[in-house]
Amino acid sequence: MDQVLNLFRIPELRRRILYTMGLLFIYRLGFQIPLPGIDIGAVKEAANAVGGSSLGGLFGIMNAFTGAGIGNAVLFSLGVMPYISASIIFSILVKVVPSLEALSKEGAAGQKKINQYTRWATLPICILQAFFVLVGVILNPNYGLVPGGASFAYGVTVIVALTAGTMFIMWIGEQITEHGIGNGVSLIIMCGIVASLPSSLQAFLSVAEQPRQMSILLATLWAATVLVVVYITRGQRRIPIHQAKLTRGRRVIGGSKHYLPLSVNQAGVMPIIFASALFMVPNLLGAIPGMDWFQRLFAGGSFLYIVVYCALIFFFSFFWTKLMFQPDDIANNLKEYGSFVPGIRPGKATSDYLSFVLGRIILAGATFLAVIAVLPTLVTSNLHISPMVAYFLGGTSILIVVGVALQIVDKLNSFLLMRNYDGFMKGGGSGWARRRG
Repeated sequence: MDQVLNLFRIPELRRRILYTMGLLFIYRLGFQIPLPGIDIGAVKEAANAVGGSSLGGLFGIMNAFTGAGIGNAVLFSLGVMPYISASIIFSILVKVVPSLEALSKEGAAGQKKINQYTRWATLPICILQAFFVLVGVILNPNYGLVPGGASFAYGVTVIVALTAGTMFIMWIGEQITEHGIGNGVSLIIMCGIVASLPSSLQAFLSVAEQPRQMSILLATLWAATVLVVVYITRGQRRIPIHQAKLTRGRRVIGGSKHYLPLSVNQAGVMPIIFASALFMVPNLLGAIPGMDWFQRLFAGGSFLYIVVYCALIFFFSFFWTKLMFQPDDIANNLKEYGSFVPGIRPGKATSDYLSFVLGRIILAGATFLAVIAVLPTLVTSNLHISPMVAYFLGGTSILIVVGVALQIVDKLNSFLLMRNYDGFMKGGGSGWARRRG
């Protein structure tokens, strides 16, 4: 309890926490503002109708990944999806476009310029996705969300409203990052996922034959998944690094020992996002007359679906990690600063060693991601749980929530330790910090 009270004893930390909570409250308030001309009663019926279709699968995955509210026809329906899409695009472009790569190496000024490009790219992506929601959901005659019909001016109004909502959310995320606690966009995604959990679980238990037994089973699966996710997320392969000793007169500089930490899950949730995006293609092609066999072939829960899905996750795990982590650059930086791996020659030998170790780490991380990604499908098919509930209670959402929560705890610990307080959690902080206290 004292660790929790310590959070509010530091004026700066107290201000950051309250600032973050206030902006997140405003973010959730936007989900209570419907789009103009929408029949609220028809929205609830349409949500049930969409839930069992291929479009519902698409919306369910996108909502689970981004905390959005597609299908609810509210002001913040798109969430931060366009900004995430733009960020992913520029993360790849920075590694393959020489001019952007040079810009990223200019420090804070270069990163600020790249962030500005990302904001500009968010606008056209947002307009495109808003058009997709307008045509696929709002103006869909099967749902009847607009009783009085729709005109061209109405369509433009809805697109502008959805675009303005997403840009405002992007601004909230940037303000949280700068003046609050943790990464703003990650907190927004986490907030959207957590806010959807109670309603999804309540909807499932209301139609379950044995709600008490089913709730105990889901709670057990959820707790076990959280423990595994925390263990793997915190897991690291530490490569020892020694710094060469330099003699300056009577002084000896260097000779320190430290580690190069390589996380077990280097790619994070990105491989699952890429694989899920590709699996939207069979659902969309299956909607074409005469192509329904394509959708049945890759139906969720089938053997072919699981095998191809896992293969895509393994491929994107290696692709994304190799793209973001360059062993050659790490080896050159170690050589430049006079550091080396014990028993490994600097230069190419160090690069080959890092590549070898990284390959094994990626294999373990990809296996973990594949199990986490397939878990909702297995739970849905064997326990007859609604896909919407499985997306929110499944491993992918837990992976996002746990990762963001651990980042927030580390951030709070850093604030407390700088003020000579105990960590937010008992024994928190590094061993050096505990010995110093």
